[in-house]
Amino acid sequence: MNALIESLRAVVGPAHVLTESADLVPYCADWRGRYRGEAVCVVRPATTAETAEVVRLCAAAGTAVVPQGGNTGLCGGATPRGGEVIVSLARLNRVRAVDADNNAITVEAGCTLLQVQEAAAAAERLFPLSLAAEGTATIGGNLSTNAGGVQVLRYGNARELTLGLEVVLPDGRIWNGLRALRKDNTGYDLKHLFIGAEGTLGLVTAAVLKLFPLPRAAATAWAVVREPAAAVALLGRLRAAAGDRVTAFEIVGRPALDLVLRHIPNARDPLPGGHAWQVLIELTDALAGSDLEGVLESVLGEAIEAGDVADVAIARSEAQVSELWRLRENVAEAQKHEGLAIKHDVSVPVSRIAEFIARADAALAQAFPGVRIVCFGHIGDGNLHYNQSQTAAVANAAFLAATPEVNRIVHDLVHELGGSISAEHGLGQLKRDEVLRYKDAVEMDLMRAVKRAIDPAGLMNPGKVL
Repeated sequence: MNALIESLRAVVGPAHVLTESADLVPYCADWRGRYRGEAVCVVRPATTAETAEVVRLCAAAGTAVVPQGGNTGLCGGATPRGGEVIVSLARLNRVRAVDADNNAITVEAGCTLLQVQEAAAAAERLFPLSLAAEGTATIGGNLSTNAGGVQVLRYGNARELTLGLEVVLPDGRIWNGLRALRKDNTGYDLKHLFIGAEGTLGLVTAAVLKLFPLPRAAATAWAVVREPAAAVALLGRLRAAAGDRVTAFEIVGRPALDLVLRHIPNARDPLPGGHAWQVLIELTDALAGSDLEGVLESVLGEAIEAGDVADVAIARSEAQVSELWRLRENVAEAQKHEGLAIKHDVSVPVSRIAEFIARADAALAQAFPGVRIVCFGHIGDGNLHYNQSQTAAVANAAFLAATPEVNRIVHDLVHELGGSISAEHGLGQLKRDEVLRYKDAVEMDLMRAVKRAIDPAGLMNPGKVL
């Protein structure tokens, strides 16, 4: 192993091969603190060529590789299990090109999501992928988990935002698929194998991403809804009136909001009164003169008359918009203050969201009296973050031991309703075995066949996904 480390140092420089225990600690634990592992070393290449040589050396030594970006994942997908080399792509952080006429940007995998957004904005364009962790999460990680975020409703997941990829394969070869084309019908669209694969087939080192016109008009509101079914009805009204100008539609349950109000400094309830359910709505348009506030007010007025909406706060300034989004984006951070929870990142058809929440809430309350259910998420695309814990820390450790039983209640219902047990966080270590209960056997065989064909030695991020 010392020979491998010396070879890696010769490629990237001694300063960028970390071997001391104290230096490895931040790379060997996940963001939630649920998974911890051990690594031979952390290697930080600065170019695609260096990354390829690092992977080639590891393959020759028979040493597994764990790719890592901002390490903001929630399923242990970027955490080593023991004996691997962590390849941190954080130094591959250049914006290679912005082609405003083609509405495309070429970036390296270590660019943070915020960096890409800012580069697009400098060219008067929008890169719409938006996450709470966008200041830390990197594009490589976003693509590897097919990240979603708050604007999927209008723009789609990371997969829909990608035109081309550059990937280092498990043997160290480089596949240059950095094509900035909307139409290219010359065979298998290989980029889709690597998007959502969580680094198990190769290391994404760069990508060509789609850009869009900058929004010139926007309207944002926080509304109290009677129940989740009323939120779905409101979404329908908005889409009928505003079409694809409905950019985001987020739901926040009372326990989620209470955590934010308790733990996030300067958080303020826009509509005090202890309401059970609220939604955050955003409309945007590239036309500066669009009367989006008028459209929003009209639809919300109709919903109030119908009894679906009880109260509304419409943001009248950028500061108020930011305050509303802070409430939604800090739910995960607020929950982290109260320790581990049993977390679910699930999706069901939008038409089944209300049924899922009602049935899952009832089943969990019966099985675990006093359970706290923190429900929030992207109701516009059917993706809920549905988390459980006990309010008393002393009771939570025992509750966490019941994770398999809780998962069975939640995931079986998701499957029954035609949903997925992982909407945007991936499988990682957390759901690698769980997915076998729900995936079709033929589908699993096909996934394993792809893995064997591309990574026959099984050295790319082992123990994740499959």
